[in-house]
Amino acid sequence: MAEPENSVNFRIRREIDGFAGVVQRVWGRWWVKTLAALGVLGVLAATVFYFAFAAGLPSVDKLRTYEPPLPTNVRDVDGMPIHAYARERRVELSYDEYPTLLVRAFLAAEDKNFFEHHGVDYLGIASAAVNNLTSGKRPAGASTITQQVAKNLLIGNETSYARKIKEAILAYRIEDTLTKPQILELYLNQIALGRNAFGVEAASYAYFGKDLTQLDLAQMAYLAILPKGPSNYDPVRHADRALGRRAYVLREMLKNGFITQAQHDQARAEPLGTVPRQTPKTETAGSGYFVEEVRRQLIDKFGEDERAGPYSVYSGGLWVRTSLDEKMQDYAQTALRQGLLRFDQGRGWSGPIGHAEITDDRWQGALLNTNIGLDYDDWRAAIVIARDASAAQLGFSDGSTGTLPRFAAQMPVRGGGGTAFAKMVPGDIIAVAPSGSEFALRSVPKISGAFVVEQPQTGRVLAMQGGFDFRVQAFNRATQAMRQPGSTIKPIVYAAALEGGMTPASIIVDGPFCVYQGARLGQKCFKNFGGVGGSGAHTMRWGVEQSRNLMTVRAAATTGMPHVVSLMDRIGVGKYPPYLSFALGAGETTVSRMVNAYAILANQGRSHPSSLIDFVQDRHGKVVWPENWHACDRCNAPDWNGRPMPRPVAGGKQIVDAMSAYQMIHIAEGVIQRGTATVLRDLDRPIFGKTGTNTGPTDVWFIGGTPQMIGGLYIGYDTPHSLGGGAQGGTLAAPIFKAFAVKAYEGMDKLPFRAPAGIRMVRIDRQSGKPVFGAWPSDDPKASVIWEAFKPESEPRRVIHRGTIVPDPAAAATAAAAASAARARAATQAQSEARKDSDFLQKQGGIY
Repeated sequence: MAEPENSVNFRIRREIDGFAGVVQRVWGRWWVKTLAALGVLGVLAATVFYFAFAAGLPSVDKLRTYEPPLPTNVRDVDGMPIHAYARERRVELSYDEYPTLLVRAFLAAEDKNFFEHHGVDYLGIASAAVNNLTSGKRPAGASTITQQVAKNLLIGNETSYARKIKEAILAYRIEDTLTKPQILELYLNQIALGRNAFGVEAASYAYFGKDLTQLDLAQMAYLAILPKGPSNYDPVRHADRALGRRAYVLREMLKNGFITQAQHDQARAEPLGTVPRQTPKTETAGSGYFVEEVRRQLIDKFGEDERAGPYSVYSGGLWVRTSLDEKMQDYAQTALRQGLLRFDQGRGWSGPIGHAEITDDRWQGALLNTNIGLDYDDWRAAIVIARDASAAQLGFSDGSTGTLPRFAAQMPVRGGGGTAFAKMVPGDIIAVAPSGSEFALRSVPKISGAFVVEQPQTGRVLAMQGGFDFRVQAFNRATQAMRQPGSTIKPIVYAAALEGGMTPASIIVDGPFCVYQGARLGQKCFKNFGGVGGSGAHTMRWGVEQSRNLMTVRAAATTGMPHVVSLMDRIGVGKYPPYLSFALGAGETTVSRMVNAYAILANQGRSHPSSLIDFVQDRHGKVVWPENWHACDRCNAPDWNGRPMPRPVAGGKQIVDAMSAYQMIHIAEGVIQRGTATVLRDLDRPIFGKTGTNTGPTDVWFIGGTPQMIGGLYIGYDTPHSLGGGAQGGTLAAPIFKAFAVKAYEGMDKLPFRAPAGIRMVRIDRQSGKPVFGAWPSDDPKASVIWEAFKPESEPRRVIHRGTIVPDPAAAATAAAAASAARARAATQAQSEARKDSDFLQKQGGIY
């Protein structure tokens, strides 16, 4: 039965049939099918586009926690910056720290609509695309600041249309992820602006030598032109181009209402005002050897770049607190340099420091590429640009020039004929110093050496000088030069003997000593320095003070060389075979090791390895090394709370018996008072030390110090050869240490070396080593009676021999009365002597 036409179902079916008919009629038309096909192709194209460009793009989320590569900053013992290890010079600032005018200058130059768009300037892109297609040039143009952040931090600097598309997609995502100030902060901190400066703050120092907050409008506008190509606007080679681009930025700032007309006119009238390209001050400091050793240790620990981890030296942004005391460094550096110059004086010109080929008059670049510089006194490194019969034309690293007259370079050439002036050729790099309006030639000494200062209670190195000048001689002789220490090894030999049972008063024969070394080597006979023969039996103390080789080898043979070289190994000097010649310093070691060995003796035998780094912090201030580092609680309290003062934990390992170590220090004090280092006696403070002169002599040494500081040095040629027959540690090295000590110890307390528990101080005859009961030591260094340090039950004792003659009975009563009176007097005297002994010990700090 047919459904009524007025029913609801009938009406719905009729409407559906009508709509289907319309659709069928429309779909039958060709243009509808064409539009549908284009739509499908559009969807397919969008899908392909996404997978081709967007699917593999990096996540922008990492920009939230992005940390740009930052240099490692090194500070001294007081926390003052002294150096920076950097391949990209960058100072990271927050957005709020950037001056408003500077931000506006960059917006005017790079992206004036930055705060209006969502990452992409579509009209700019279209205009750039048309321009690229019509010009046929490389794809470029219309990149917003957000796009530049995407390019620099996420996808790289590839030049292609594909990169431009990826850049635009990422820019859109970045705008959804970060705020505008966050994007600008990333941009201003990481943009490359030339002169190895990354970020605007670093560029401010590189181009103007000052902080951003000190720049004026014209200088800020100059920095804003650099992102387009720093080399294109170099202030020296392209000054006119730079001024023109700066004027454009100022016009745009005025046009956008960022500055007033008066500000615009004043800034446009200013010169560029940039400073010459220069090495940052923190990289030319006098602590070059010290900070280079710190760098080596940091690289060993953390690696060199970001591939090694988050704390790498050249990108991790570490803050390194070192033990460098700049005053001590200056004193050690000055003393060593002056000592080297004194020795080298009168020996002629040592020749050019280096040589660089000059092409097309580009002498400044040639000089800078050598990285040679001088920071001694008023000396400067200069390159010889040209030379005629009367003068040489000089060039300096800052681009300035000068004249070296012939008469100011007439010193003879060392090891050859003629004068220095006659030997110079263009390209030679030489040392000169100002002399009126001209310059005079100087000679960098051929002889070199090293000086190290260490704190014995901690092992912290306070100063390290590894040569005359780090910029000339980068090889660090303090840690890298293996030299024979000569007689400075003797205190370690005698410390082994003291551990083996000898005492400072032990009698050792200073006489001929020969050993049979086997069929191949035959008989070996030792001699004293200078071939001096033996002088008979003497105390160990006398042998150390007078540095007698024959007594040293005899003591070593008695102790046993295996025990001696074992102590040398434990104390860190070196690993040597058990041959007697090593008891006289035949083994090679470094100044740093020897100073640390003496510091162990001065620290009652307790070892602290030499350390230059106190602690290392990451860029956020967290201490990342050493692993067990703890802050000193209450060390920075504003006032005392009445409780015990916080003290660092006494660490270290006991290497030498404490009493033996003190005995050795006490003996070595006599080296200063009566021995080979009497030049130091007028320092008038408790000080110990030992000089050293090895075979040749090729090196001369001194190592010693006080309870507060131990210092040591050697001088010698890098290629060892004789210093001359008169060269000795006491005449060359000890005076250098004295020049340091006079300044370093000024105002410092005169502290005695503290004896460990159990040491007994006994009066003995200095020559014989026998006990003395009727006399007292005096301040005279040559006094016959001295205080000597002994271990318990090892001190010499008075021996009473009983006679065999029976006394006369008639005199017995008289003798008995006399004996009784003598005993009374002896008791009184003993009490007095005991009291005076106590007074002495208290004066010396007591028995500990």
